[in-house]
Amino acid sequence: MEIRALTPELSVTAQIQPADLAELNKLGFRSVVCNRPDGEAGDQPLFKEISRAAEALGMVAVYLPVESGKVSDENAVEFGKVFDSLPKPTLGYCRTGTRTVTLWALSQAGRTPLPEILERSSQAGFKMHGVVRRIANGGKTPVDVADARHDIVIVGGGAAGAAVAASLLARDRHLDIAVIDPADVHYYQPGWTLVGGGVFTAEQTVRQMGAVLPRGVHWIKAAVAAFEPEQDALILDGCRIVKYKHLVVCPGIKLNWNGIEGLIDTLGRNGVTSNYRYDLAPYTWKLVQELKSGKALFTQPTMPIKCAGAPQKAMYLSGDHWLRQGRLKDINISFMTAGPALFGVADYVPALMEYIKRYNVDLNFTHNLTAIDGPGRKAVFTRTKADGTKDTVERSFDMIHVCPPQQAPDFIRVSPLADAAGWVEVDQTTLRHRRYNNIFALGDVSSTPNAKTAAAARKQAPVVAENLLADREGRKVSASYDGYGSCPLTVERGKIVLAEFTYGGKVAPSFPSWLLDGTRPSRLAWWLKERIMPPLYWEAMLKGREWMAKPEMLD
Repeated sequence: MEIRALTPELSVTAQIQPADLAELNKLGFRSVVCNRPDGEAGDQPLFKEISRAAEALGMVAVYLPVESGKVSDENAVEFGKVFDSLPKPTLGYCRTGTRTVTLWALSQAGRTPLPEILERSSQAGFKMHGVVRRIANGGKTPVDVADARHDIVIVGGGAAGAAVAASLLARDRHLDIAVIDPADVHYYQPGWTLVGGGVFTAEQTVRQMGAVLPRGVHWIKAAVAAFEPEQDALILDGCRIVKYKHLVVCPGIKLNWNGIEGLIDTLGRNGVTSNYRYDLAPYTWKLVQELKSGKALFTQPTMPIKCAGAPQKAMYLSGDHWLRQGRLKDINISFMTAGPALFGVADYVPALMEYIKRYNVDLNFTHNLTAIDGPGRKAVFTRTKADGTKDTVERSFDMIHVCPPQQAPDFIRVSPLADAAGWVEVDQTTLRHRRYNNIFALGDVSSTPNAKTAAAARKQAPVVAENLLADREGRKVSASYDGYGSCPLTVERGKIVLAEFTYGGKVAPSFPSWLLDGTRPSRLAWWLKERIMPPLYWEAMLKGREWMAKPEMLD
């Protein structure tokens, strides 16, 4: 935690954790201001968690969320009023501190000389020149002047972004590529299921972003605020402008923790957990180990979500542990899914049903989690009946694993790139934008009707690389993505049902059935998941080595 002083009364820092409040209290801070909306990243604690920790220490915590790069004049005025009213000294934070400094700088206009605002910001490590230009331009950001220009700009440095950058450079080492991502770290998110099952540690799933991005790319450590596709430009936080010749959009998906009433008040305590967050996956394993008897609920929201099998993977690994420990007879497991079926591809359901019976799971279809009372250990579901009517069902629990509802990131949903549902609108075969020929998208944010998995991104990255370079060179865009996705369903510790499929739920095995029948639980599939897939991810997919991922070409 690096604290930077702007004034004697205000300091800023990047994202803090609830455990940091005790140290901040010792340092003399009497209040904190959060300028980051909940749910921006998978490793981000919710403001409610920060607020509880602050209040326990007698500190004041205020929530003033601002979307990255979208600091309005109204936001700045509100920040100024709130800051004036808070007990001092105050610590402001967001993802990196930039939003807080921007809010402070704008709130000081007319109160503090401009040179002093710039000097204090600069001394704290933040350049506010973009804000100066915006104020001088009447609050509008000019897009005719660029702070940076690159031939290819990739939005997002996650699995899809790093992979497509590597695939492009594998084809041409001299390409001018910039990757825009504000995160310091890169997560191997498929590993979080195994963290929640006690197989991996959380630390095994994380590396520094700078070590993961391919050598030769320009890393712009910032968040995208808006797109100007007609100008071949995008706007970053701090109102900086980046111009491009080709754009690749792959910032991932937003976890909407606020979509379930009461959830953010109880995550990480009261038996409420989720493997969809880095810091909570270890709590899942802790709850599984400690539960001796009672009721365990596992929930799944409406689609789309990333890794559609993850909610039940957590259930199977938990059930397997309780079975091995001789506790299963005293634990009632329920799977509460908003969907009408256990799994979207019917070929894999028979094998999964064997484990539903083994763990004596109570299956409940068309049950969508809408509210949760952590202290009361109660969960509320909206049930859709066969005739289309709905009612409310309440279930008690001793442990509940929650999969949050998910959607495209806010800055995507409100952009010109989005379709009616909020996803980046692309051709499902070429992954090229339907309205802007020099824009491509892949990964969770694209409108393609495939499973949102890292395996899908691994197959999509070479397709985007081939087609982008073809367009750049004036050739026909002809590389084809068939909708491939993979979901290694961890049905027990040591065995996996390896679901592989393409568009329309067509089974698409990577191995001959005599070696690995994906419709049956397999130890070989577990070995692939535990031992082979992590290094395949880090050392092949993110390095531009396209083993079993070469794109097919259209006729």
